[in-house]
Amino acid sequence: MSMEEYKKALKMGQKNFRACVSKGQYPYLQVLDAILEHTEVGSTVPLGLVDIPMDFIVGTKTAGRTSAFASNFMPLLGEDTEFAHKWANLCQAQMDEGIRDPIIAYEFMNRFYVVEGNKRVSVLKYFGAARVPGTVTRVIPKRTNTKENRIYFEFLDFYTLTQINYLWFTEEGRFADFVAITGKAPGERWTTEDKKALASLYFRFCEAFNAHGGDRLPITAGDALLAFLKVYPYRKALDMGTEELRTSLHRVWNEITVLTQPDALELSMEPAPYREDVTSLSSLAKRFLAGGTPRLKVGFVHEKDAVSSMWTYGHEFGRGELEKALGDRVETVCYDNVNPETDGEAAIERAVADGCDVIFTTTPKLIDPALKAAVTHPNVKILNCSLRMTHPSVRTYYGRIHEAKYLIGAIAGAMADDNKIGYVATYPTYGMTAAINAFALGAKMVNPRAQIYLQWTAEKGLDVERYFQENGISVISSHDIRDPKGAPEKFGLYQVINGEIHNYAMPFWNWGEFYVRIVRSILDGTWKYHDNAPGTKALNYWWGMSTGVVDVITSRSLPLGTMRLVDLLRKTIVQRDFDPFHGVLYAQGGVCVQPEEHATLRPEQIITMDWLADNVIGEIPSYDSLIDAAKPLVSLQGVGPAEKPKKL
Repeated sequence: MSMEEYKKALKMGQKNFRACVSKGQYPYLQVLDAILEHTEVGSTVPLGLVDIPMDFIVGTKTAGRTSAFASNFMPLLGEDTEFAHKWANLCQAQMDEGIRDPIIAYEFMNRFYVVEGNKRVSVLKYFGAARVPGTVTRVIPKRTNTKENRIYFEFLDFYTLTQINYLWFTEEGRFADFVAITGKAPGERWTTEDKKALASLYFRFCEAFNAHGGDRLPITAGDALLAFLKVYPYRKALDMGTEELRTSLHRVWNEITVLTQPDALELSMEPAPYREDVTSLSSLAKRFLAGGTPRLKVGFVHEKDAVSSMWTYGHEFGRGELEKALGDRVETVCYDNVNPETDGEAAIERAVADGCDVIFTTTPKLIDPALKAAVTHPNVKILNCSLRMTHPSVRTYYGRIHEAKYLIGAIAGAMADDNKIGYVATYPTYGMTAAINAFALGAKMVNPRAQIYLQWTAEKGLDVERYFQENGISVISSHDIRDPKGAPEKFGLYQVINGEIHNYAMPFWNWGEFYVRIVRSILDGTWKYHDNAPGTKALNYWWGMSTGVVDVITSRSLPLGTMRLVDLLRKTIVQRDFDPFHGVLYAQGGVCVQPEEHATLRPEQIITMDWLADNVIGEIPSYDSLIDAAKPLVSLQGVGPAEKPKKL
């Protein structure tokens, strides 16, 4: 009987061998000694007896037994060999009472190489065992700047706290993300109960993941579990039964498969043209319009209200424009003063229960509850006002505000006689650095000697107004929109002359234009929504001045020549004939970030920009230097040194 099992294992080994050869891959087991010949070893650490994940055993320590096994550890030697009979005897022992003797192995980069027990590993892999006990010595390489090395040292920090070796991720920062999502504090050690609970969830998840085809994806089960837990809270996932886990995994499958795509985000830079004919209405719209009223119901979920927040006021103004433009074809409802952490899920669920067919969440902080609702209610279209979120289930939207900032920078350059210009930034998030640099480039175009003095309201211990006064700076670009709690005149671009404030220009966020276009696209059928389609990407609307979503409002007091310059620049940007980040670009310290005269930065480079132009005086603040109120948003959308900390 056991020899029959050997024959089956032999066929599996031969099949794997042929497949590797046909792909030009090494067909035998990996050899650690050969790998270490080209590796600088920092130290070796005895780990003692540990449970080794079978999937992580990939080879042998020496080359002695290499040719006896295919790369999947299945045998290659004929059934009449002594090797085959020993393998069969071990097979029989496994079937009778189970193999219990530990193997001896080395661990390198969280992959295991057998010193003693190759046939035991082969038999256990044949029977699908999850783990095997082993006495392990860890080989730690010296630190390098390679991605694999950095991930491994993140794993070592994680292992120190947990003693868990079966969890692995393919991207940096995910070990820390995983610790945070389980509710553990950085540096907190895991108890035996913590480890048992995670092991139970992980191996049940692996079974469901592989049954869904996950073992054919170029990501790990750990990557997939992390994506899963961003939708279903860790404590809830721990209590899920097998069937509930499978069903929930199916719902979030697009959120997992998007991890396999090198370019997981699709940017919509321009809206689709309108289709006004009623015959082209989408099936959803026809269903509502056929009965007269109600029409499409659109919900808006805000963190604050229109009285205390000009950001919310702008979105509420856009809601009014939507009602005005589409009349009785839409019904809108507002849910404001929603705390994203405590009330977000309930507010969006209330919008769904109220019959909203489309829901706009107007802050990046609402992305998690928006994602959970979108997975739970796939027939409701849910959008979030943010940049560069790679969730296929939730569409995101924002404006190319840097285009408007370039124009305002040009005005500032023209108005600053002393070459000094102040710039007030809020949070170091996606798009913010691009706005700063576009402003600086606009100022430099008009005045090559212009210098931008950068200050952040999110940085601890800074008195922005005092800083500008002490440095004699009178021309200042402040918040895009008026702060209800602050001085009514200190927003946009202004100048202080003899104690009086003169407003020159301000960016204008025309959210009404965006909301009208999006809702109309749903009504006329041009909204494309690929529910559960394989390979679906996350879609981010990133519209600019050419769409009317972003613009600049100027004062009549500006000099005529400056007004003409602004009109000319606006026209070229609207017609897409000019881009603020075209041509040779220099960062602080004289670093050339774009040497080509005829090149233009790609959208992704603009969104994630983590450098400052050479005429900017200041820096991007570190995460630890931020005020507490800024950290939640920066953790989601931070750039450069302000990104959330990766250390466990």
